[in-house]
Amino acid sequence: MKIIKADFILTCNENFDIVEDGAVAFDEKIIAVGTSKEIIDKFPNFELIQSPKNSCIMPGLINAHVHLEFSANKTTLAYGDFITWLNSVIEKRDELIQACSDATIENQLNLMLKSGTTSLGAISSFGGDFEACKKSPQRVVFFSEVLGSRPDSVDILFNDFRSRLRSVEDEANERFIPAISIHSPYSTHPILARNALDIARKNKYIVSTHFMESVAEREWLDSAKGDFYNFFANFSPYAKPMGNASEYIDLFYGCKTLFTHCVQATKEELKTIKEIGGFVTHCPVSNRLLGVGKLSLENLTCKDSFTLGTDGLSSNISLSLWDELRVMMMAHEKEDINKLAKLALKSVTCNAANALGLNVGEITKEKYADMLVCTLPDTIHAKEDLALHLILHTKNPHSVYIQGESL
Repeated sequence: MKIIKADFILTCNENFDIVEDGAVAFDEKIIAVGTSKEIIDKFPNFELIQSPKNSCIMPGLINAHVHLEFSANKTTLAYGDFITWLNSVIEKRDELIQACSDATIENQLNLMLKSGTTSLGAISSFGGDFEACKKSPQRVVFFSEVLGSRPDSVDILFNDFRSRLRSVEDEANERFIPAISIHSPYSTHPILARNALDIARKNKYIVSTHFMESVAEREWLDSAKGDFYNFFANFSPYAKPMGNASEYIDLFYGCKTLFTHCVQATKEELKTIKEIGGFVTHCPVSNRLLGVGKLSLENLTCKDSFTLGTDGLSSNISLSLWDELRVMMMAHEKEDINKLAKLALKSVTCNAANALGLNVGEITKEKYADMLVCTLPDTIHAKEDLALHLILHTKNPHSVYIQGESL
């Protein structure tokens, strides 16, 4: 049993409460939260940990959407346009996957942990990240992905997906959690999607999908035109969309689903996603590098269902959520900066925990003690500025705890 005290506790609860001169009593879970005097008086025999000056205790960060299998990429892929990037991925995919060893992925997981990411949603297309994620000290919701649009390959693709999912199920524990990903409406045959979603409903697995990432996807699903028309013509002269956007969302009724990107989603589609209990995951760096536009925060009907992800190093240069948070702050220039900072931190703590079904994300009694101690370079003007300054100044936290253990 321990007590850790700091100048501030950023609870990241629903009300975004901040405790000044606060302390947390914890073992594997959080036992109590309050002022230093209250907690030390209540638990006088607990070991006391004093944080550095200008410090803040907050929940560990949660990356809701990250691809680790392309972690070998640095300058191999082309940016600036979605279809150009996609063609470069297809051309270089085998080369990059072969170069991405377990050691490469472990290194990225360690860098994520060092920067304060204590939980993540790993989107696994081929299973190449299985061993590294299984051994990671972080909480990993491991999304086995199904994709493929050829009707004559549905059975083969589904059996491969099912085999990869079973491997995850066989190793599942409280920190390595099976989940399912349906790649996207343009790349996954509806039969594949329905079969995988039936498994998700039966087992109450969390689901993830890419949705409305680009103008090309919007035009293809709406009218069978645009850049995807030329892209798919390379594979089949008779290619056509497998359904429209509304029909795709309908597939996910009864599944707790994270819809990633949603840059080109309409206000009505975002409303429907919320109505079916879905979440929206924002990846601002990836969206900028691929030239697909920017998610409209104004069109989100409920900010509590908003999460943040780094995507992968196929369309990013860092898997640090602090880097992603800073880009988010700069990308949405019309938003009130302090309100946006609070939304941003909730998107990588309590909102993401809710989306991924994890008992973390808040400094609250009975939550697992996944915590960070972050330090600021100087005294802040007012506690209302705390969220913004944490985002602006934090690169790596002073301390990282998972389930009460200092790492």
